[in-house]
Formats: sequence, C-alpha cells, structure tokens
Amino acid sequence: MNVRAVICDAYNTLLEIGPPPSDAAARWEKLWRDIFGSAARLSLDQFAAKTPAIIEREHIAAKAAGVEWPEIFWPAVGAEALPELQKLSDAERDEFLYRHAQLQRSVNLMPGAAEVLSGLAAQKKFLGVASNAQPYTLRELDAALAVVKLDRSLFRPELCFWSFMHGFSKPDAHAFRLLRSRLLALGVSSAETLMVGDRLDNDIEPARRQGWQTWHLSGEAGPVPQTGDWNSLRRQLGLL
Repeated sequence: MNVRAVICDAYNTLLEIGPPPSDAAARWEKLWRDIFGSAARLSLDQFAAKTPAIIEREHIAAKAAGVEWPEIFWPAVGAEALPELQKLSDAERDEFLYRHAQLQRSVNLMPGAAEVLSGLAAQKKFLGVASNAQPYTLRELDAALAVVKLDRSLFRPELCFWSFMHGFSKPDAHAFRLLRSRLLALGVSSAETLMVGDRLDNDIEPARRQGWQTWHLSGEAGPVPQTGDWNSLRRQLGLL
C-alpha cells in the first residue's frame, strides 16, 4: 500500500468499547457527591431519560438550517438536562461529564492499534482522526494511549475531525472534504490517504468517494477489499 497519511475513526476502531461497570449506579451516586456535595437528585437512568428530547430538538433545528448530518454539543445538552451543571466551572462540568461517560461503557485501546500507530509514526506518516465524538472522547483517547506510553501528539491537529467542534458528523461529505483539503495542503494526495474505520456507511464508503484507500477494521472477511483487524493491517503496511 502506497500510503503517506492514515486517518482513523475513534470508537470501535482506535477505541474498543466494552460493557459498563457493574456498579454504575453506585458510581453515579459517588460522582454526584464528589461534584455537588449532596445525594443525587436524579438517578443515572432519570438523567439519561431527560436528554433524547433535547437532542431531537437540536437535530431538527440543524436540519432545518440545512445540516444533513447534525451533531450536538453534549456539554450544552447535559447542562440543559441537569441545571446543576450550569453552576460549575468548565473544568468541573467536563469532569462530571467525562466520569458520567465512563458509566455507560468501558473504553480501551483496540488490540494491535498501538503497534500500527507507533510504526507509522516512526516512518513519519501523517496521522489523523475522523470521529463522531464529544469532548470526553479526547480524554478517553488520551487515557487509552497513555496505557501503552503513547499520546495524542501522534495525530496532527489539522488532520483531526471531531464532530462536536463542527456541528455536523460523519458520513457528511464535508468532514472528508475538509480533511482532503488539509491533506492536499501538506502535499498528500487522495490516492496516498488511507481511512481506517469499522463502519462501511460512516467511514469506508464516504472515504472511497473521495478517492482514498480504505481499511475496513473487522475481525473477519467483509464485503469490501482490504478488511481485517489491526494486526492484518500491520502486515499489509509492512510494519512487522
């Protein structure tokens, strides 16, 4: 594969998503006491039940303005659903929402990803991320990379698309066109760009429409060429 730049999806690509902690309800109570200093006014499930209507309203407004694939800004949604968050500093709010996210599922670096990222960085390849994400995603990625003594400086900031920063999400073609333009500014052509992702609809198909090479991250053979896990990609890239 003639590759000069690799753009990775985050969830289920760089980050492996597992089940939530068995004591999530107890952790929610502790989180509330740590941040607000009192017993929880709402249960974890009650807080979750307050957010869908807010998200739907925001999606409707964005689509009415011409945004085909809207993205919400979770801290604003959370603060509307839970007014107590509005009284916190930005740092305290972000800490609450990050810890709340960890009650929904576990997050670890995907097996084999570290070796590929390290190998590509050693070869001076351009690395980026294209992810439907929220602010807590960056902390989750930082924590997962730290376990293997890597950090987010592997990825060039201008080659990172985080949907919460833009108000729209993949598979919107604008996400890929934005990265394409920035790659061209670095002298990297579409044919020299590889997209790594787990979803055909969000990652592989829109990347191929831009002329990028693709790797469908999957544990077994799939319906498109260049499919497999991170170790298979490592072999394909000659990083062994």
